[in-house]
Amino acid sequence: SFLASLSLDEPSAEADGARVQAFFAEMEAAIRGHPLWADATHQEIDHALEGLEKYIMTKLFDRTFAASPEDAAADAEVSDKIGLLQRFVRPHHLDIPKVLNNEASWLIAVKELQKINSFKSPWEKLLCMMSCCQVINNLLLNVSMTNDRTPSGADEFLPILIYITIKANPPQLHSNLKFVQLFRRETKLVSEVEYYLTNLISAKMFIINVNGHSLSMEESEFQKHMESAKLGTQMSVASPSSSQGLATSTSGLQKQIDAEG
Repeated sequence: SFLASLSLDEPSAEADGARVQAFFAEMEAAIRGHPLWADATHQEIDHALEGLEKYIMTKLFDRTFAASPEDAAADAEVSDKIGLLQRFVRPHHLDIPKVLNNEASWLIAVKELQKINSFKSPWEKLLCMMSCCQVINNLLLNVSMTNDRTPSGADEFLPILIYITIKANPPQLHSNLKFVQLFRRETKLVSEVEYYLTNLISAKMFIINVNGHSLSMEESEFQKHMESAKLGTQMSVASPSSSQGLATSTSGLQKQIDAEG
């Protein structure tokens, strides 16, 4: 009945989100107050509500995920920006200490984030984000214990997450974050989950607004890197078969930029 009533109205992400959240709250109250669920444990009820969320949002996926031209444009903007940054951003640009450089752990985090479009429910998408962040958090904990150093919390966590996001270039990042924010049950977006989601949103905003100062370099140097990256991207699109020549030409251009820097 809820799905049918929603289909009668024009799609609107924020309005749909509010109606879905109200429906989830109503159903949770109905389940908790129903005689058949009187002896159910908190975990059993939670599992039922997770199943309900997954069912509803799978049915509504085409209506609610990246459904507007604005979302598509935002996704393309973020993806294109990351594609350019991938060509020259390195850990030291984000002030990541060498002791935290761990390619094996970073690769695991990258792969977790890249899985995000394999799922249609907000919870499963959020799990991909959580898994990525937990890999980073475990790395920080392990390094702090091994090297007898005090973890710096967000001061070290966020730069690594930004770098992982750049390396991963997760598909439709804007739409995935928006989808989780609007349609994951609000009572579940708390504590550790809220912290990790907030940090990933911050990583996205950092990427959108990135400049020379953000990457510990002069603005003129940053602009040269971006122009070089754009040229490399254009050449890749124009002549994908001549990757060897591209590598040589962009490498030479990069050396020139580094020398001038």
